[in-house]
Amino acid sequence: MPEKRLTEQESLLIIQQMIDTAKQEQKDDGKGWIAWGWLLFAVSIFSYWNMHTRWVHTFFFWNWFGFIVLIILLYILVRRLFFPAGERVRTYTKELFNKLNLGFFIFVFFIIVAINAGMPPSKGFAVLIALYGFWVWIFGVAFNFKPSVIAAFITWGCGFAALFVKGFDWVMVCHAAAVLCGFIIPGHMAQSAFKKINRPVKA
Repeated sequence: MPEKRLTEQESLLIIQQMIDTAKQEQKDDGKGWIAWGWLLFAVSIFSYWNMHTRWVHTFFFWNWFGFIVLIILLYILVRRLFFPAGERVRTYTKELFNKLNLGFFIFVFFIIVAINAGMPPSKGFAVLIALYGFWVWIFGVAFNFKPSVIAAFITWGCGFAALFVKGFDWVMVCHAAAVLCGFIIPGHMAQSAFKKINRPVKA
């Protein structure tokens, strides 16, 4: 049976779909980085303020942060299991990052358990900041996004600083600086680049 020849319009449509997919593969809208960044930044600042005012327990805000994260994860799990959305286009990059996300959160959980098992919280948060830097580095390299590559080194610098500062309050300052430089600023830059590259072309 002879193959059906594509019309010029169909060929152009396929090419346009390939270009749109490539755009999605190479760029991230930055929303996740911004949301998590500001949430972590706020918890760090409130914890620093609390350690100087002694308003509540030292880890009060981090405990609430953990509770909120647990609720969000349960919501996502229930939504995906019982209310699945329409099938979206799956790409290699998306699949890879879904798997890396799992590894990242398992590592975060490991650090939390280690802190509760006796690791000094100041050292635990320094390791956590180093993990942030590694994750930002992976993102920057995978998407060829230079701001995140630079941000990874700044984040690692904050992690090293957290190892040697005196007092958990200054560890929180290092943590806030790490998420500001590693998550928030590159996240807004990624969002701006995403909007620019996906802006509809005027006829």
